[in-house]
Amino acid sequence: MKDKRNVILAGGLVGVIAVLLVHFGNPANMGFCIACFLRDIAGGLGMHRAGVVQYIRPEIIGLVIGATIMAMFSKEFSAKGGSSPITRFFLGIVVMIGALIFLGCPLRMVLRLAGGDLTSVPAIFGFMAGILAGGFFLNKGFNLKRNYVQNKVEGLVTPVFMIFLLVLLIVRPAFIFFSESGPGSQYAPIAIALAAGLIVGIFAQKSRLCMVGGIRDMFLLKDNHLLVGFIAIIVVAGIGNVIAGNFNLGFEGQPVAHTNHLWNFLGMFIVGWGSVLLGGCPLRQLILAGEGNTDSAITVMGLIVGGAISHNFGLASSGAGVTSAGQVAFVVCAVILLGVSIFNSEFLFGGE
Repeated sequence: MKDKRNVILAGGLVGVIAVLLVHFGNPANMGFCIACFLRDIAGGLGMHRAGVVQYIRPEIIGLVIGATIMAMFSKEFSAKGGSSPITRFFLGIVVMIGALIFLGCPLRMVLRLAGGDLTSVPAIFGFMAGILAGGFFLNKGFNLKRNYVQNKVEGLVTPVFMIFLLVLLIVRPAFIFFSESGPGSQYAPIAIALAAGLIVGIFAQKSRLCMVGGIRDMFLLKDNHLLVGFIAIIVVAGIGNVIAGNFNLGFEGQPVAHTNHLWNFLGMFIVGWGSVLLGGCPLRQLILAGEGNTDSAITVMGLIVGGAISHNFGLASSGAGVTSAGQVAFVVCAVILLGVSIFNSEFLFGGE
């Protein structure tokens, strides 16, 4: 019961802080979006040149550092990795492509719903369908093999990299890109955004909050332990949006969203399936990376590269809808997920 209270508290905090971040300058319905923020970081580092989405987001930095602080305080920091790192890297790319077809990660999906954006409803069904697809292969023995204890320095690389990003954000050297218009130009003050990330990182690490884990465990284990956090985000953020006057119920005119319901479904289908194979949603991958898990750190790098690829090759959607390149990318991503799922399922092929 105590663990469930922690998850509800973490979810409620995410909901409150997401509303506050929008109030202080983040794009509407984007108090938090792990996919969007990692994509923005890729742009800020010059990995893509989509001028409207380039900014080093302090929230991401805070999430990782907060998780590291909490993990060290609770003696849960542990450097480990080596579980199919290349596969995880490419799965990170695939998950990011799916997220940018929808225009948001699982966390932004529920925050969009909490803001009244009904285009997130088919995405939620797609997300659940993807989790079921991944769950099918889990029942067939899917795994990416064991990881191994590593030197503690390995586990600290990601938090140190985040500190380096923070320095770049503050110093603003000429080789770092900053959007002058669009979502990338809309952000809360650095101190507020960093503090928000730190708080959520600490509580997400303590509670094991995960957008995928809640639905996966409910379907496979009939355990709603993590699902209540998912629900708490929607309820609290929804109430906060109503109070702040940011609740806009409907399909049309929603911020950074499109109304192609099929592709909202399919984009999040990819995200759900890929996240199950990875063992957690993009938020959870950041938290695990902060705990010293180098497999999750590699996944985060894959997410960042996936953001760059999506914009360099025109795969990302916009308010106008899905691109033809994005539709082709969906097929490629689905084939990759199917291949990874089949050839890593021991009960199908008697894995080594």
